[in-house]
Amino acid sequence: MATQFPESLTKPGCGYCFVPLGFEFTFAFQPIVDMEAREIFGYEALVRGPQAESAYSILNRINDENRYAFDQACRVKAIHLASELGLDKVLSINFLPNAVYEPAHCIRSTLAAARESGFPIEKLMFEITESEYVYDRAHLTNIFKHYEKQGFITALDDFGAGHAGLNMLASFIPQILKIDMELVRDIDSHSVKQIIVEGLLGMCAKLGITVLAEGVETEAEMLYFRKHGVRLMQGYYFAKPGFESLPGYDFSTQSI
Repeated sequence: MATQFPESLTKPGCGYCFVPLGFEFTFAFQPIVDMEAREIFGYEALVRGPQAESAYSILNRINDENRYAFDQACRVKAIHLASELGLDKVLSINFLPNAVYEPAHCIRSTLAAARESGFPIEKLMFEITESEYVYDRAHLTNIFKHYEKQGFITALDDFGAGHAGLNMLASFIPQILKIDMELVRDIDSHSVKQIIVEGLLGMCAKLGITVLAEGVETEAEMLYFRKHGVRLMQGYYFAKPGFESLPGYDFSTQSI
């Protein structure tokens, strides 16, 4: 499962072609929970080596020459693998902002993979990490808008840890904003973080952005965000990423 792509990926006319990268990769999947609905909202696809090696071991091999091919291969692989695993929730895929050129062209492989796998377009979420420097913010805004027109969910990851911050929001409003785990950590006992996050929650409410707390590791952190109206969460408190699998979460353990 870690190395095989459908044969049609290499056939002309399939809508995309797999470009060999010289290395193999696969994914682990971490659940995103909806604590209000008490159900799994979706899963984030996290790149791994074929023997469950770290994401760093793969991302360290990305350079300017293979960045675009890797970005395209990730989308295709994540969709096909999630479909094989029977995922019927949202699938969140990270994309490399500096690897995407013309949105309509770059999205062909995604649409073709979804069509071939029978995966609903409206359940695909694309995350851009705010921690990666974006050379052309106007171009990124165009990409996001194009993705939303296609029916994809858009998300801004690691908010609060990156290069753009509020300037990014001034350029484009994502549907989901993922609060960086450094702001989440120990927030139940950290008054400065509480002031920052509560201000962010108020701003997102006015802008119509859904907030997701990422990197939740303790019950106290989870309870803090529930108290402040955040329903979407992700982190080791709920489940560690499952290597080529979809880990669940037992909501009956929570009385809230």
